[in-house]
Parts: sequence; C-alpha cells; structure tokens
Amino acid sequence: GFTDHVALGNEEWNPWDGDEKNERAASQQRYEANLKIIKYARSHLEQTSLRVQIWGKAAIGLYLWQHIFGGHLEPADVTAQRREGSQKAGKTYFSFLTGPSVVPGYFSVEAEHVVLVLNGREPAKVAYATQWLHYAQTLIETRKIQHVAVVLLGSEQCNNGWIQPYLKRNGGFVNLLFVTYDYAFVNEEDIFQWPLGVATYRSFPVVEPSWSMLRDPRSYLCNFLGTVYKNSSRETLMEILKQDGLDKLCWIAAREQWQPQETNGSFKNYQDALLQSDLTLCPVGINTECYRIYEACSYGSLPVIEDVMTPGDCGNSSMYHSAPLQLLKTMGAPFIFIKNWKELPAVLEKEKKMSLQEKIQRRKKLLEWYRNFKAWMRQKFITTLENSFLPSDKG
Repeated sequence: GFTDHVALGNEEWNPWDGDEKNERAASQQRYEANLKIIKYARSHLEQTSLRVQIWGKAAIGLYLWQHIFGGHLEPADVTAQRREGSQKAGKTYFSFLTGPSVVPGYFSVEAEHVVLVLNGREPAKVAYATQWLHYAQTLIETRKIQHVAVVLLGSEQCNNGWIQPYLKRNGGFVNLLFVTYDYAFVNEEDIFQWPLGVATYRSFPVVEPSWSMLRDPRSYLCNFLGTVYKNSSRETLMEILKQDGLDKLCWIAAREQWQPQETNGSFKNYQDALLQSDLTLCPVGINTECYRIYEACSYGSLPVIEDVMTPGDCGNSSMYHSAPLQLLKTMGAPFIFIKNWKELPAVLEKEKKMSLQEKIQRRKKLLEWYRNFKAWMRQKFITTLENSFLPSDKG
C-alpha cells in the first residue's frame, strides 16, 4: 500500500519501478549468496591451509629457503642477529626464521606446525640440536604446536641413530625427517633423503644463469680447488692430472689443510674456476656427496663424480639401490660418473674434441635439470608436509 501511494503521488511515476525493485532485491540476494560462497571458501581455505614456521638452526636451512624455495630474508645482512621471510606455497603459508638471537623461548611461535632445521654432523652439534627437539616437544605437550618435521644435516657416515627415538614411529613426536646423505633408513614414508646443497655457511650465493654463462667459451677443461688428504683418492687424482700434463688444461689449486672460512679472494677464485671450466672434478671426501656438486651445477660446470661409497653406515635404503647419491641419480642428474680417476684422461680427451655448440647444449641441459631438481624438491617438501599434517587436522 505504502509504495503504491508514493508512486501515485509522484508526478514522475516510473512504470518499471516494480521491476527495478525486483531486480535490486534479486541482485541483493545474489550478492549475499556470493558473500556466503566467499565466506565458505575462506573458512574452507583456512581449514585446509597450513601455517608452517621454519626454524633455521643450521646453515642448510638457507639452502632450503633461498635456493629451493627462492625465498627472501630481511634484513639482507647475513650477520644480522635475526632474519625472517615468508611466502605462500601450495595450501601452505610458510614463514622462516633464523639467526643467533633465535633461541628457545625468546621468539614468538606463530604457527601450529613447525619445521626444525638442525645440524647433526658431530656430537657438539647433536647436543645443541637435542635442546631444540626438547623445546619442540614441550610445545607439543602443552598443545602450543601440533606437528613437527625435521630437516637434518646428517652425519657424513650416516650415524644418525640419536634422532630415531624422536620419530613418531618410535614413540616420539617428529612426524617427518628429511635427512642428508644416503641414510639407509630412508623409506619415502616418514624419512626422506634431502640434498646437501651449496655451502651456505660460506655464503655461496643464489646464482641466476646468464647468457654468457651459457654461451661463452670456457678457458679450462676442468677444475679442482680443494684439500688433498693423505692416502686419499685425491692424491691419485693429482698424480693422474700431472702425468699427461692435463693439469695445464685444468684450473687446479690443491691445499693440504681444509679451511672452513674462505677469504673473499679465495671465494672469488673458486667462483671464477666454476665459471671458467667445462667440468668440475668431484673426488670423494668423507662422503661422496659434497657442496661442490651443487655449486658446479649453479654455474653450468658439469660435475665429474667419483662414484664410490665412502666408509661408514651410508648405503642403499629399502627404497633406493643406487647409493651413493641415490637422490641425484633417481632424479636423473646428467653428470659424468666414474669409478676410478684412471678414467679421467679418456673423459678429458673426449672433452677436447667437443664443439662449443655441443658444450652449450650440455650446459643448457645441466642448468635446466638443476632448476627442475630444486622445483621438484620444493614441491615434494610441500606436498609431504601437507599430506602428513592436514589429514589429522580434519579429525
């Protein structure tokens, strides 16, 4: 009645007024329905999405965050007491925290799911890692967090028995373990092999491939800059290089003592050697897997790998039977694998005959493979976390 009365009393009566009203009402309904859908989607998204905080308490965490995830850290200064970054990936919102001031109880735990990056390479590091595990355990027990995964720089002999009691399968609280080297307990269910990566503790950078890296002729056939241990295969390598004057064609800088800290000069030298050589020789050290492999890939210099098992407890797992370097081999790494450095002269002979065009194709393949490898590791890491952490949330 009221609307009729207004309409009739109005000289500019609009015969379509009723339709407009209906249209407005309908559009209001559509709007509210859409709002409901959006709200539902948001709540649904919040149900299915994870918030994961990564605590980087070992340098290998920087390889995970900056190289594999392509994440950034603020402040950029590597000596800062505390650095952080975040990114959304898959259904997960990741934040990363590192630096000397990140100590148990003195930073805010901002997610229900935590990835702890730890160093378990030697007893002193294990003691420190254990403190972090106990802290995480307390947070689980007091329901401050729900799940814990560990990324572990394992022992080079694969003596990682100390972590076993913390795994859920053994009555502990750690859902997932990503561990370096060919740990025999890798099962692709809750224990996964993780790449060693580059020496982030020596600030090895994230390298963006360039036109010249791909296309320019390189001055050396091969390089080896490193420590030559007494009675090691590295001594054999040096003898073979000297025998046929091959050391003249390669950038060789051998030292007798390992130096943990690079000087700016020695680091620049090393990067130049990788950039200026077609091949990077990777003799075994304490373990077959070394930073050099990944660093060479970063610069498009093909790793020549001494494919032999080192002493210790590393070896084949129930999943893989291609130790050493199971992870890289499974992922189809396009490297040159040799069993003995006596095979090197033949490799270098072949190298001399290769055209620049062939070398360019090979570099392209190597750089693409390495980029795909990192992308695959990232995807696998995210999917594994989501599969492990999400279902139990849904009850």
